[in-house]
Amino acid sequence: MSQVRIAYRYAQALMSAAEESKQIDAIVADVELLRKTIQASRELFLFLKSPIIKREKKRDILKKLFEKKVQPMAVEFLELLAEKGREEVLPEIINEFFRLHDERRGVVNVQVVGAADFTREQTQTLERKLAAYTKKTVKLAFNIDKEVRGGFVAQVGDTVFDGSVKRQLELMRQRFAEGTAGQR
Repeated sequence: MSQVRIAYRYAQALMSAAEESKQIDAIVADVELLRKTIQASRELFLFLKSPIIKREKKRDILKKLFEKKVQPMAVEFLELLAEKGREEVLPEIINEFFRLHDERRGVVNVQVVGAADFTREQTQTLERKLAAYTKKTVKLAFNIDKEVRGGFVAQVGDTVFDGSVKRQLELMRQRFAEGTAGQR
């Protein structure tokens, strides 16, 4: 089974358990703590990915690390992952958990790549237009890529809006090539 499907199933299970027990806010906070801890500690990340360390040892260490910091449900979830040998997928499970949480709240994550930082006005305009298109609350994440040259590329799920100068130049190049090819 692919890592994506595994991450989805475990994230879905945790989300469902949190909703059923009415602990969603607490579990969201716990998962955010897990994310920050993994991001801050290369050692923990490597520990989770290590095939050499036995499952029982990983389970015990994860329990000791988090039992006083997170809800019992989150600790049990970590123990389950270790017992099933799925702890190496934890970063992906965390990402999928937050994607599901956003989906349930009607929030869509949009990745925007531009050649330069957006002004506040540009950000607000883009946010409004994408919210109208998706009919959801939009959460923008920006990245800078000088290759874009100008404009931006926005990805909403599987849909890509490419308003970049780079793309416009590519289209012009294609049209000129087609026009030249048609004259031969």
